[in-house]
Amino acid sequence: MSIRNSQGVHPPRRAIRNGVFALAVALSAGLIVPAPAAPPSAVPPSLSGAMQGAMDKAFAFLAASQQRDGGWLGSGRSDPAVTALVVTAFIHSPAHGVDDPVVKRGLDFILRFAHPDGGIYTEGEGLRNYHTSVCLSALAAADERLAGDPRYREPIRKAQEYLKKMQWDEDKDHDRSSSWYGGAGYGTNKRPDLSNTQMMIEALHDSGLPKDDPAYKKAIEFISRCQMLSETNDQPFARGSVDGGFIYSPVKDGESKAGTEIIEGKPRLRSYGTMTYAGFKSFLYAGVSRDDSRVKACIEWIKRHYTLDSNPNMPDRQVNEGLFYYYHVFAKALAVWGDDIITDSRGEKHNWRVDLCLKLKGLQHEDGSWTNKADRWMEDNPYLVTAYSLRALQTALGQ
Repeated sequence: MSIRNSQGVHPPRRAIRNGVFALAVALSAGLIVPAPAAPPSAVPPSLSGAMQGAMDKAFAFLAASQQRDGGWLGSGRSDPAVTALVVTAFIHSPAHGVDDPVVKRGLDFILRFAHPDGGIYTEGEGLRNYHTSVCLSALAAADERLAGDPRYREPIRKAQEYLKKMQWDEDKDHDRSSSWYGGAGYGTNKRPDLSNTQMMIEALHDSGLPKDDPAYKKAIEFISRCQMLSETNDQPFARGSVDGGFIYSPVKDGESKAGTEIIEGKPRLRSYGTMTYAGFKSFLYAGVSRDDSRVKACIEWIKRHYTLDSNPNMPDRQVNEGLFYYYHVFAKALAVWGDDIITDSRGEKHNWRVDLCLKLKGLQHEDGSWTNKADRWMEDNPYLVTAYSLRALQTALGQ
């Protein structure tokens, strides 16, 4: 697969750097939903300093790789989704921010893909939901720091409405009994999957969509049907399952990118790390309580499968597929959860922020980039994977 059908995920919004007054105005207007920052003691200063040095190298690599049109390459040409990921990392960097010329060129490039229908996408590629979601998160990060700059406010509003119209619901002849209901796919008429749905939910959250908007409630229905938990999943493929992890899509007989596993002598769809953390994060963004049985089952799955050495619970031959996407959603989900220490099923305690910093530090290339030798979902693209890594590190460090 290429970036065009990858399992990309995008970062949450953080604190404003433009002053207390701008923050107060934006908060009072309901434009900002601040994400939790790392407490000062979560990552030791020595490690934090070392990681900042690693990030500086990565930003230098990306700045030197920006194309003349303002974008970064994906599948041989400047791509709005890859560009949006990179731009968002620059915006969240204390050393760069929204006024950096690199960011301004990147934002201008993204806005060239804005269409009258509100979507932000490359015409003819069939990836309208995917592109719009990623680009909306980038514009929201810029808008957050510019306190409602008119260049971004209207495209953000229109993109929100566009994504909601793309969601499968009664208007598209899918009611609550349908396994499609509440989900989003890559584009018009594409069957829904959890990857695209979580990107949509994150973009709506990042851009300040109120928590009581029906889009979240509809999405919860779809997300629940991706969880291997028969207590709350009414799909036949989940019958009898107490796993708590997530698969890719519940449509038809369900689909997992990790295939199946044998449980009590019968094949069952196999949950895996990227989708489990994506589903977990989406539940929290959509307002599902920490005490909800679905959220509790997620946490139990995370405790059983805690690792940064692989994309957990993938088959042996696939353990490194989607690894950097996994690091990205791992950081985002656990930051929203709010606990710095995860106690695994063996009783061992893990500071996930420290673990993630050390893991990514060891995987960085000399030129400052990151890539994955297991190149499924375009993780051989250094611009995409370096953006994933930077946003994971920024999340771990509370930036």
